[in-house]
Amino acid sequence: MTKEKRIALVTGANKGIGFEVARDLARKGFHVFLGARDTEAGEAAAEKLRKEGEKEDYGEITFLKIDVSKSDSIRNAAEEFSRKSDRLDTLVNNAGILLDDDKDVLTVAPETFETTLRTNTLGALLVAQAFVLFLKKSGAPRIVNVSSGGGQLADGADGWAPAYCISKTALNGVTSQLAAALPKFAVNSVCPGWVRTDMGGPNASRSVGEGATGIVWLAADAPQNETGKFFRDRKVIPW
Repeated sequence: MTKEKRIALVTGANKGIGFEVARDLARKGFHVFLGARDTEAGEAAAEKLRKEGEKEDYGEITFLKIDVSKSDSIRNAAEEFSRKSDRLDTLVNNAGILLDDDKDVLTVAPETFETTLRTNTLGALLVAQAFVLFLKKSGAPRIVNVSSGGGQLADGADGWAPAYCISKTALNGVTSQLAAALPKFAVNSVCPGWVRTDMGGPNASRSVGEGATGIVWLAADAPQNETGKFFRDRKVIPW
C-alpha cells in the first residue's frame, strides 16, 4: 500500500525563512501550499520551487493567497484549500512583521502595537481555527508557530522592538492554549534564531537554511508526543 503524501501549509512563504521551510518540506516529498499575501510574489516563489523540483524531485507546490492579518482572507484561503485537499498534516504559522517604528515601549503608537499583534499573534490563531478541521483528518497533525527568543520572559526584556517581542510572547501563549485544546496534535513554538533575512538584516548570525532547520524538524520529524513547548535547535527552551 502506497504511503499517503503529507500536506503542509506554510504562511509567509514567498521569501526568507518561510520560503526555505517550504523548499525543505517539498524536498521531503510534502505537497506544500505556499501561503503569501502578495499574489505576484507568491506565484513567483511557487514557480521557482516547481522549477527546482523538476531537477530534485520535490513534492507538489501550490500557491495559496492568504493575508493572516485579515479574517476574510483567511476564510477565503480555507475555502480555496478545500477545493484542492480535504486534509492538512502540518500548518506552519510563519508569517510575521517587525515594523520600523517599533522602537520604544513608552512611545509605541497604538496602531503599531495593534497591527503587530494582529499579524504575529491573532493571525496565527485565526489560521489555526480556520484549518483545524483539515488538520483533524490527518493521522499526525502538527502546528508549528514561528516565534522568537525576543518573546522570552525568562531572562527579562532588553527593550528591543517591544511590540514585536510582546506579540511573540503572546504567540507562545497561543501555542500553549492550542496544545491544551488539541491533545492529539503536536503544537509547538520555535525560535529560528537571528537569521539573515529582510527582517533579521545582513549581520545576523544564521543563514536562512540554519533558521529553517528547527522549524522543518517540528513540521515533519519531531516526535508526535512533543507538544505545548518552545524549541530552539531541537531543544526545549524556557519562555
